[in-house]
Amino acid sequence: MLDKLEDNEYAYRRKENTYYPFHDEAEWQLGKFLVENLTQTQIAKFLKLTWFNTRARPSFTSKDQLIGWMDTLPCFTEWKVSKITFTGYKTTQPIELIWHDALDVVKQLFSDPTFANHMTFDPHVVQAGDQREYGDYMSADMAWKIQVYLLSDHLPVGATQVPIILGSDKTPVTRVTGGLEMHPVFITIGNIDSEVRSKATLRAWRCVGYMPIVKFKVHPDYQTILQARLWHKCMDLILANLKAAAAEGCFMSDPFRYIRYVFTPLIAHFQKAAKAVYLSGVHMPFWRDWKYACPSVFLAGEILHTCHKFFFDHPLNWIKEAVGKHELDARFTIQHKRVGTCHFAKGVTHVKQMTRREHRDIQRTIVASIAGATPPRFIRAICALIDFIYLAQNPVHSPDSLKSMAQALADFHSFKDAIVDVEARRGKNGAKEYFFIPKLELLQSFCGTVEGLGSLMQFSADVTERLLITHCKDLFSRTSRQSKDFALQCVWILNQQEAMEIFDLFALLHSRGASLVNAIHAEDEDIITTNPALSWVSRFLPDEAKSVHGPRPVRNHFLKGILSRDALTAFQLNVMPDYKSLSPVEIHTKYSLPDFDIMLTNFIHRSSQSVGKHSLWDSKYGRLSTWNKFRLQLRSAFQPRIIMPSRVIQAYPPSEDFPFGNCDTVLIETMRDDGQMSSCVAQVRLVFQPTIQRGSNLDLPTYLSTLLLYVQYFHFITSPDEQPELSMWTVERLYVQDNTGNCYRQGAVVQITDVTHTIELIPCFGEKVASDILSATCLERYERLFLNNFADKESYHTFSTEFA
Repeated sequence: MLDKLEDNEYAYRRKENTYYPFHDEAEWQLGKFLVENLTQTQIAKFLKLTWFNTRARPSFTSKDQLIGWMDTLPCFTEWKVSKITFTGYKTTQPIELIWHDALDVVKQLFSDPTFANHMTFDPHVVQAGDQREYGDYMSADMAWKIQVYLLSDHLPVGATQVPIILGSDKTPVTRVTGGLEMHPVFITIGNIDSEVRSKATLRAWRCVGYMPIVKFKVHPDYQTILQARLWHKCMDLILANLKAAAAEGCFMSDPFRYIRYVFTPLIAHFQKAAKAVYLSGVHMPFWRDWKYACPSVFLAGEILHTCHKFFFDHPLNWIKEAVGKHELDARFTIQHKRVGTCHFAKGVTHVKQMTRREHRDIQRTIVASIAGATPPRFIRAICALIDFIYLAQNPVHSPDSLKSMAQALADFHSFKDAIVDVEARRGKNGAKEYFFIPKLELLQSFCGTVEGLGSLMQFSADVTERLLITHCKDLFSRTSRQSKDFALQCVWILNQQEAMEIFDLFALLHSRGASLVNAIHAEDEDIITTNPALSWVSRFLPDEAKSVHGPRPVRNHFLKGILSRDALTAFQLNVMPDYKSLSPVEIHTKYSLPDFDIMLTNFIHRSSQSVGKHSLWDSKYGRLSTWNKFRLQLRSAFQPRIIMPSRVIQAYPPSEDFPFGNCDTVLIETMRDDGQMSSCVAQVRLVFQPTIQRGSNLDLPTYLSTLLLYVQYFHFITSPDEQPELSMWTVERLYVQDNTGNCYRQGAVVQITDVTHTIELIPCFGEKVASDILSATCLERYERLFLNNFADKESYHTFSTEFA
């Protein structure tokens, strides 16, 4: 794709000046900044500033000249405007469709070298032991079925599928000024990895049309039918050549500049609901002549609407009825605050509209939060639904995980009578005794969809929801804000944005003498970013990586951080401690740890016996540096090559806001008396390291030169099997008694590398939340707590497999 810039009419000028028509890279960056961030009026004012009277002016002297230069940048797929006629029916305004030829857009996506290392061209089977894995589309059954059909049709060996994924939705651009609405249609291809397709900023999705929104001069009863037929007629025009390619094939260039003979089956179409496909009264749907297209396949349910919004609309309302809104809010309000997760300080019952992240954060703690306030069978029904939603979000599935999904849904249906018993499912006329919910019925198709098309996460509508913002709402401030040509102005801005992004990458590579073909890189590298452009530039021009826009890479602490003994966990702390030099007595006072000196002495004695090396460092009078937090980083439990974002573990001392301190909980691996390793739950109270005074010739042994933690333990009192309605472990604080009969929490000093996971504990609230407990004190005031296996998807997988 980038090689087209070398064939441009100005290519001969770019041999001498890569950034032509701009004078140099700096002037190009200035022009790009002005166009991306200022309106045309603001650009004109900027260029007239007296500041330029004493400084060199840029080559462009007016906003019209700058805009004209930007318009000379190559646009790879032209927008068209077509007038649509409906014989026999009049409309309040002319029907204009603004559109791309979808086949041209697909060719551009398929040939984009940015995605070269993130594309799959052939169906394949992935085996993990004796289990088949279902990931992206090319690893599922439908890809094989279509490929076998192509071969049976005596097509050339090497015929390639380019699976088509569509997304569309209508959105209000303004609610007051003119009431503007837009209905864009987006497209991508299933060859691109789902991790890339799931990020709206990575240009893996393209807009192929803005559907006309018109009113017909007919009786209101016919309005919807005519609008539906118009929608399908417009889709026919946009997708005509794509449907021809599905039937007869066509030639496309791939990212490596090889020509492939491709076919374009439709595999998915995102919609908010089935009715959004406009089928009412439509006798000629747009897919009627699309080979391999079957609505029972491509109109499958997706995670955002079928799971998250279903939960918000139904199970959450059942819970509000069963628990009570005030009590439910109280249970969410007092939960311990963890860095990186949403804390609902005002509760959850007052919220009318939520984002996907807020949906997830409620689901994360809802099961443990309602324990004790509702009957066990009711809890088990809700827990089964949350189990299903979490399992459905697996990026990789196996027959075992699909069996678990089916079992979770079956469990819900077995226990849903408890929801009716407490009259939690209600309508306008009171309690309902049935579950005729379309989205609930759609959940039954999920297992078949995974086997046919692959993981459901690759078809989530989250990305199209984001595209509505970037392609409609965000553009409003950059237009003249007139409804009559608003869509045309949006198209012009989007064209300009795309041309600037492509030219920016071309100029960066061309000016540094780098190849315009993205070479394949080693597959055993750790994955810290899903930004293909950033990965490409980082490999060949690492000093220029900061100039690439888009999602930034995850910081990889496995390179320079502290590693666990098995190298599966990395830890990171600030170079400067929060307290450089404290004595054990000062720590005892500041952190309220009465047995700290005893536990440190025990640790030194135990470690010295283990390694056979004694330390001369004095645990009573030595000095220690302390930190208030550290980071823990893991690899993905599903795909070990992927480095997950690090999690912050807090260990703050008592303060006015946190009278007992602000301390998080972790899972620690310890050795039992029989020599076997086991996992323990502990709360981190202190992060510290012994220090040596400057000028001293004392050497610390290995067990004192690493980071240490003072923790307080919990012990397991019930297992998931003993509480099947929760499927969670229950823990209780451990206490010890001294010689004087005083009880205090059992503490210990351990190495930081003994920590394996960060975990979340939720108090066992019982029937009613105590009124005097706050979020800052809930972990300290409650003695029994649930080990929340729904804390995140990675934790859920860990507690469902390894920990179990």
